[in-house]
Amino acid sequence: MFLQKIKQTIRKYNLIQENDTVLAAVSGGPDSVALLYSLHALRKILKFNLYVAHLDHGLREDSIKDREYVLDLAKKLKLPAVIGRLDIRELPEEGSLEEIARKKRQEFLFRVAKRIKATKIAIGHNCDDQAETVLMRIIRGSGLYGLNAILPKRKIEGFVVIRPLIEIPRKEIERYLKKKRIIARIDKSNLEDLYFRNKIRNKLLPLLEKDFNPNIRGVLANLAQTAAMDYDYLLERANKLFPPIPTPNPKQIKFDLYKLSRLHPAMLRLSLRLAYNRIKGDLRKLTFQHLKEIEDLIFNRPFNSIVDLPGNLCVVKKKKNLIFSTRKSRHLHISYIS
Repeated sequence: MFLQKIKQTIRKYNLIQENDTVLAAVSGGPDSVALLYSLHALRKILKFNLYVAHLDHGLREDSIKDREYVLDLAKKLKLPAVIGRLDIRELPEEGSLEEIARKKRQEFLFRVAKRIKATKIAIGHNCDDQAETVLMRIIRGSGLYGLNAILPKRKIEGFVVIRPLIEIPRKEIERYLKKKRIIARIDKSNLEDLYFRNKIRNKLLPLLEKDFNPNIRGVLANLAQTAAMDYDYLLERANKLFPPIPTPNPKQIKFDLYKLSRLHPAMLRLSLRLAYNRIKGDLRKLTFQHLKEIEDLIFNRPFNSIVDLPGNLCVVKKKKNLIFSTRKSRHLHISYIS
């Protein structure tokens, strides 16, 4: 039943096709181990090739045991594995250790995927991860895009990231591993309330489940799926209004100010987000307040006014155009939207 549900998810979202080369990200924890065993069991049925990737972040004293565990697991399943190691604490990077680790893990997976010519990168996110992410984003303040949370399939920097376990609750994963007598590695830091996600997982979700709705995890996962469908529709409409930019990573995007001001508010905000994302490459630091400032710029502020944005970007209001650009390229005139 467990494998059947995963196979249904794979087919529903077209996650894996025949002759794909899939790179499975395996930390050694229960979710990624269940992911690897599942893909290993399905690889002959669905006719795809499977590789294993593991990155040791060097954040815990016993992280070498995780590395050895994943290597042994790959050997047991007779799968090729690529292992990487770094010490995040020694990197000259700004931000939280959690954010730096996420970034370096993604970079590692992309490098490995490119080397082995993988068509898909599989991650072990499950239904509970989805519920936790939705709650985190609601608490921090999120629009429709943020409520998308964790998508079953997403293209990032030219790589297709898939999540075959996204419809599987954590309890089912634990039952599957127990039934197969598989003992995964446990990251003890996940049991401590040091990080925001851990507080959601260990305190808030159990409280909501106990006192408000025993099916809260499923409700939040359904909310994410509904938001994703609605956002996809709006995105399709926005892309028809403003076709994809032909130049990769432009330093400037120019809108016709009059046409922009006539858009429905939902289309307007989505267009602003698309422009920021196209230049910056992500939306991580763009907030609702930033969008409100840009709207105020469009409708109320005088020409030549400027709004500074995160990531060394800015928006300038001219007589006929609204221009997104990097701060160093304000003098450029690279037109896109008219």
